[in-house]
Amino acid sequence: MSDDNPVTTPSGASPLAAFTTLRLGGPAAQLHAATTDDELVQIVRSSAVPPLILGGGSNVVIADAGVPGPVVLLRTRGLSVADNGDRVVLSVAAGEPWDATVHAAVAAGYSGLECLSGIPGAAGATPIQNVGAYGQEVAETISAVRVYDRVDDQLRTLTPAECGFGYRHSIFKHQDRYLVLGVDFQLYRSTLSAPIRYAELARALGVGVGDRVPLADARATVLRLRAGKGMVLDPDDPDTYSVGSFFMNPVLAEPALADLLARTDPADPPRVFPGPDGSAKVSAAWLIEHAGFGRGYSIGGDVALSSKHTLALTNRGNGSTTALLALARHIRDGVHQRFGVTLRPEPVLVNCTL
Repeated sequence: MSDDNPVTTPSGASPLAAFTTLRLGGPAAQLHAATTDDELVQIVRSSAVPPLILGGGSNVVIADAGVPGPVVLLRTRGLSVADNGDRVVLSVAAGEPWDATVHAAVAAGYSGLECLSGIPGAAGATPIQNVGAYGQEVAETISAVRVYDRVDDQLRTLTPAECGFGYRHSIFKHQDRYLVLGVDFQLYRSTLSAPIRYAELARALGVGVGDRVPLADARATVLRLRAGKGMVLDPDDPDTYSVGSFFMNPVLAEPALADLLARTDPADPPRVFPGPDGSAKVSAAWLIEHAGFGRGYSIGGDVALSSKHTLALTNRGNGSTTALLALARHIRDGVHQRFGVTLRPEPVLVNCTL
């Protein structure tokens, strides 16, 4: 389908699998494509029910039954730069492919997004999920989010404080009030990356945590690490037919963490990332693996854990959303039975539940 031509299709005629990285999802009652902010706002304003907005389709699980309401393919484009002393403000349309945005920033010598390379999807989705990887989160660089406020029927620009950013969370998640139209990122002019915070990335770069490296080296190494885990889209690799990490790393308060540690072997403790308030983020991948679900695990239905990384649930080519969610429930329940920890899904579930 062309990005340049808005389309509207009759009920039942538009399977959404072609627009998701899982390659799953039934039909849309109506399917539109929006190439400008005005067009996007008009579609949303005129819809009797809030439409589902699909950018890259990389963080969404759509029911086999599809979506009973309208769906809008987000195809807006545009990048612009404004000087701000030793920094720049990179303004990005919501429909811009995210990795292309990171590539453009790195190529121009703008530091701050390089560790978010290789993440699929659209730029407008990044503040919704507060996308993060390898020690960076978009909330650290976002200076403003431009939105259409459905309640007040007006365009607004929200500050980072108004966005309510948290771990994989913002005020935009699981709500219909705000439609993201564009994002402003405040980045540094530098040939060097932000300080490397993630130990795995530092080891791969051959530097210490806190060191800085050339921007291009940081991006290339992140892409290589992600590809090794099946987290970079590849049409020839079914391990990449996924939403990336299906489960979030659980954040546990001190009593829950103590209970988890009491259930584990001290010689093989879980991977834990302490927080400032006594809480700790625990590796969901570690919990999944140690609950007995290894790479490639399946209960049938042509869906399975990735053969490269246990956080990714994959469609091996002829799967279904029903089978994928059955596998997710099986893993979630197995982890809870073994460790007393409940894993929660990271992607948005549309017309289906876990």
